[in-house]
Amino acid sequence: MPDPAVRLPDPAVEARLARLDEVLAGLESAPGPAAREALESVTLLTEVYGEALARVLDHADERQRERLADDELLGHLLVLHAIHPESADARAARAVERLRPAVRERGGDLEWAGVEGRVARVRVSTGGGCGSGCGSGSADVTAVVRAAVLAAAPELEAVEPVTDERRAAPAFVPLTTLTRRTAQQPQETR
Repeated sequence: MPDPAVRLPDPAVEARLARLDEVLAGLESAPGPAAREALESVTLLTEVYGEALARVLDHADERQRERLADDELLGHLLVLHAIHPESADARAARAVERLRPAVRERGGDLEWAGVEGRVARVRVSTGGGCGSGCGSGSADVTAVVRAAVLAAAPELEAVEPVTDERRAAPAFVPLTTLTRRTAQQPQETR
């Protein structure tokens, strides 16, 4: 049994998860009852571990729940078992806020706009005064935001950029202003 004081570093965890994906994919495509039973064993074990994790959360106070949820691996497991203490909206908003300083360093900005149905909405603007949606810089930022939001809240189906209508809409000029200016201009003589 491994020493409980020694923890796997994140790259080792990622390598094990990648290998697990490979093994499960092989089992899913393998014929026969042994493969089906192996997959059923994994499913049952996952359900039991999910229940155990839920019980840990039941015994944790608010501060402990937050610390558990903030751990990347535990946070993913809490999402996997649908027991994460934060809503998908809150997790996605936090993912956007974590990216915001890097985007601001490059002259852009991000703003969380909320969730509509199962779609996250994020206002994305890039530097250079081009607004939200010009050039590949905006597309790159949008792709990074999409990946971060869906990693934090995989139960969401999509992430869509929101344009700021206030910037896109033409300025409103009342008709009376135009007609007053015309009336005040001196008449040309012929």
